[in-house]
Amino acid sequence: MTLQLPAMPTLAARTIAVDAPEDLLALIPDGGMAWVRRGDGMIAWGEVARFDSRGSSRIDDAATWWRRLTRHAVVRDDVHVRGSGLVAFGSFSFADASVHGGTLIVPRFILGVREGRGFLTEISDDGAHGHAPNLASALGTTTPAAPLPRLTEEDGDRDAWNAAVESAVARIRAGEVDKVVLARAVGAHADSPVDPRSLMPYLAREYDGCWTFHVDGLVGATPELLARVDHGLVTSRVLAGTIRRTGDATADLARAASLAHSSKDREEHAFAVRSVTQVLASHCASVNVPDEPFVLHLPNVMHLATDITGSLDHAATVLELVRELHPSAAVCGTPTLAAARLIDSLEGLDRGRYAGPVGWIDGAGDGEWCIGLRSAEIDADDPRQVRMFAGCGIVAASEPASEWAESEAKLEPMRHALRLG
Repeated sequence: MTLQLPAMPTLAARTIAVDAPEDLLALIPDGGMAWVRRGDGMIAWGEVARFDSRGSSRIDDAATWWRRLTRHAVVRDDVHVRGSGLVAFGSFSFADASVHGGTLIVPRFILGVREGRGFLTEISDDGAHGHAPNLASALGTTTPAAPLPRLTEEDGDRDAWNAAVESAVARIRAGEVDKVVLARAVGAHADSPVDPRSLMPYLAREYDGCWTFHVDGLVGATPELLARVDHGLVTSRVLAGTIRRTGDATADLARAASLAHSSKDREEHAFAVRSVTQVLASHCASVNVPDEPFVLHLPNVMHLATDITGSLDHAATVLELVRELHPSAAVCGTPTLAAARLIDSLEGLDRGRYAGPVGWIDGAGDGEWCIGLRSAEIDADDPRQVRMFAGCGIVAASEPASEWAESEAKLEPMRHALRLG
């Protein structure tokens, strides 16, 4: 079946240098998108073009649309840093069958900061640059973020979780899969709409080593980089294996050492590293995989982490790599197809865009995409409704109680951002 794409507008993007704002997230207009880490990144608002897709080809279809859209685009970039010029933001569902599908959005305006350099991009759909963009005019009369309403959290079904983990362990020991990742969704509701702008400053401040994001209703602060492509260099950060922090520095050092030597966590981590390495090796002239993982310290948990890098041997775009990397063993399991089937039979929920790819792509095909972890989904039809998510990698040595505790720790960033605990 041939993909039927809408008529392509002729896009024009103009990027100029501006003074770098001290706080990008303080300027984001209502409905805006964000991608920020340690003060660097982008906020974006308005919508020039949008592509929605569903099914197993959702990422490929979006990549095809973007390739066609950028083919005749006119770009004038006075800054030439990562994220300047023509850019689209996107997010995709974890599962092929999810009704949440995927989206690429081309914003009207992008305000960014890279290593102290500020830039402003304006994108039009008439093929004409027009005048250089003006930040005050672009921001217009920006309304402040709505105060966070009081939210009430739904109870988690621990019995269902225990049964799912026990079943997963039994099927792992029977040889059906080596690892499977099971997720929980925790609902919360408020009396008034939840404004994602009221959540992001907390996430960016407390989890500054993570990528704080908001794209199409999915908001969070994820620590896991699925793929970054920057002028032929590919980087992926794999996280698998987790232990909760205590808040005591001495105790946490001991727990970090325990995590680093845990056979259960190292096994889980090795599966995730192998799945990413195999994909990158098929696209790269060389791939560098450290011999040992390091321990990534976050405010709530510590993870075993491995940074994998490679040099592309052909002109692959970041979305091409994302399509092949997703789902990795870190969020699905291994072997992938068998683990995905087990998730369908045990999990009992539509993850939506949780654990799916979220990020941005530029006109050259470079970009940065993470896995949508430590996140919450604000209901598009009723923004008073929010779902938070957390997942755990299950292997043969897993126990329901410890996996529940791990999921509770992973829910902390969004719970605290929503002032639920």
